[in-house]
Amino acid sequence: MMKNLNRVHINGLRTVEAIGRLGSLPKAASELGVSVSAVSQQLIRTEAQIGHAVFDRTRAGLIPTVFGKAFIARLEEGFQHLSRAVAMADGVEQTLLLSVAPTFASKWLVPRLGRLRGAHPDMKIRIDPSPGVLDLKSSDIDLAIRLGNGDWRDGTPECLLPQKMFPVCTRAFAERLTGPADIFSQPIICYENPMFSWDEWQAAAGLDGPLSFDGPTFSDPWLAVEATISGQGIMLAWELFVEDALADGRLVAPFPLRVPSDIAYWLVSPKNRKPTPQMLHFQQWIRAEIAEDTRAPTA
Repeated sequence: MMKNLNRVHINGLRTVEAIGRLGSLPKAASELGVSVSAVSQQLIRTEAQIGHAVFDRTRAGLIPTVFGKAFIARLEEGFQHLSRAVAMADGVEQTLLLSVAPTFASKWLVPRLGRLRGAHPDMKIRIDPSPGVLDLKSSDIDLAIRLGNGDWRDGTPECLLPQKMFPVCTRAFAERLTGPADIFSQPIICYENPMFSWDEWQAAAGLDGPLSFDGPTFSDPWLAVEATISGQGIMLAWELFVEDALADGRLVAPFPLRVPSDIAYWLVSPKNRKPTPQMLHFQQWIRAEIAEDTRAPTA
C-alpha cells in the first residue's frame, strides 16, 4: 500500500497540506520557511505527480477542488500522526495539550490540578485558556473544554456542566427591586455574545416586553461582571462564572428563579484521532470529578 508514496515527494505533500490548512501561498511559505515561488512550484509538481488538481485558481485565490478537499483532509490527519510520532521520539508525547474556556480553567480546573497530579503523577499538562475555539482538526490540541451549546463539527462533544441562567446585581441594587417585573425599569449590563439572551429567563418568569438595555455593553464577560459588582446595573449570568462573587457577597441573585439553558461546559474530543493514554486518563478523571461535585451536598 505504501509503495504509492514513492511517486510523490513528501515535501510536496507537506506543501499541499500547509496551503490547504492555512489558506494561502504566502502563509504556507512562511510556515515552511521557503519562498512563495518555491511553494507555487512545489504545488504544481505535486498536482502533476498525483494526476489531480488540488486547487482551482481563481481571482479570490486558491480554492480546493472537490478532490482537493478530501485529499487535504487526509493529509492533515496523516501529518498530525507524523507530528505525534516525532514528539514521542523527542520525549514530549506525555504532555497533554488542553484548550480550556478561561472561566472553567480559573474557577474549576486549576484548583483541582493537584488532585489530577495525585492521580496521575507522570502526566504533564499544558493549558491554553483561549476564549476562542481552536480547530481540533488543524491544531495539536488533544482535548478542549468549551462553553456553548455543543454544536462543533471538529470534535465529539460530551456535556460536563450544564449551566443555569439568572440575573445578578449588588445587594444594594437588589433593594430597589420588589419583583421580577422591576427589571424593565432598570439598566441592563450586556455581555455581547449571541449565546446569552434574556428571552428564556423572561419567559420562565412570566414577563413580556422589551428590557432597558441602556447599561454598558461589553465584549468581555469579566468587564461586564465588574460593572455589575460596581453597582451599574443587572447582568444575566451563568452559574460557574459568578459563583465566587455570590459566595463572598459581592453579588446576589435578587430572584430565586434560575433557568436551565442550552449553554454548558463541554469536553470535546477530536474526531478521527486515536486517543492517547493521557487523553483517556484525563477524560476518566474529569468525569469522576464532575460526578463527585454533583453528589456533594450544596450549602
